[in-house]
Amino acid sequence: MRAVRLHEHGDADVLQVDDVDRPEPADDELLVEVAAAGINPVDTYFRDGSYEPVGVPFTPGVDLAGVVAETGAAVEGFAEGDRVFGTGIGNGGFQGSYAEYATVPTDRVVHLPDGADLTEAGAAGVAAVTAWRALIDHADLDPAEHCLVHGGSGGVGHAAVQIAAAVSARVVTTASEGYHDDLEALGAETVLDYARDDLADAVLEASDRGVDAILDHRLDDYLQFDADVAATGCRVVGIGENSPDPAFTNDGAARSKDVNYQFMSMFNTPDLRVPLRGVAHLMATDALEIEIARSYDLDEASQAQEDVMNESFLGKLVIEP
Repeated sequence: MRAVRLHEHGDADVLQVDDVDRPEPADDELLVEVAAAGINPVDTYFRDGSYEPVGVPFTPGVDLAGVVAETGAAVEGFAEGDRVFGTGIGNGGFQGSYAEYATVPTDRVVHLPDGADLTEAGAAGVAAVTAWRALIDHADLDPAEHCLVHGGSGGVGHAAVQIAAAVSARVVTTASEGYHDDLEALGAETVLDYARDDLADAVLEASDRGVDAILDHRLDDYLQFDADVAATGCRVVGIGENSPDPAFTNDGAARSKDVNYQFMSMFNTPDLRVPLRGVAHLMATDALEIEIARSYDLDEASQAQEDVMNESFLGKLVIEP
């Protein structure tokens, strides 16, 4: 079979397509014929060694969707021909989806309902599970609450807009002007240009003077902003930052409103199957659509990883082997 592999850590040029033997599933694994594999920034961190280096050679990719080709000897609940999707970024990690076939432990995948698209599901994993964990598990978002999603056009952001809308929250999000109509179509009640000078005032106006939950992907830019636009008791969930030293200029704005801050990593998900099943249900009922901005074949994996870090797009990038 054909698989993208790297034989040394480095920039995107280290990725190459090799002809390798089709892997055999371990007792607790599925062999999946890959229909689509999501491209994530985290893939580049494993490639260049920013995260704890994976032994080389290896095939990158943590998100996948496809059809079960073979089951391990101890596997129950899955059979050859089943449609599945999942992600391996939590619970110890998994790599290998940039390939025609991949083995994956059964605790990182779930069945994909017939109403859900395989390509969208292949791109859903990291983005949709992060959004689910942030808004459902940590923020405990309720109907009619105002929810601010920073960066609504991104992979996590556009999934979060839809998940928040699916629980009938009132969604305020930020994005470049070119994505405003798309995000309104995905369920955002208010879409604001993140570069506007009066952004805080605009958020307060759109949320009746304060938001109840915030999903923040750039804490170094918005930690103080979040406190300023929060309603009393607001839950802020931080999923990332560009600089590792976010700070307040006035923490009194947070203390005076009893703002709760939760910083999270998908690595700590107790059971990936729980949010994956929720995501699968939303996709099957058309409440969640993973926008595919661009699709690549295996030979274009280097370009895909460069684009995911350097290009602006709505939604996700995928490899379709």
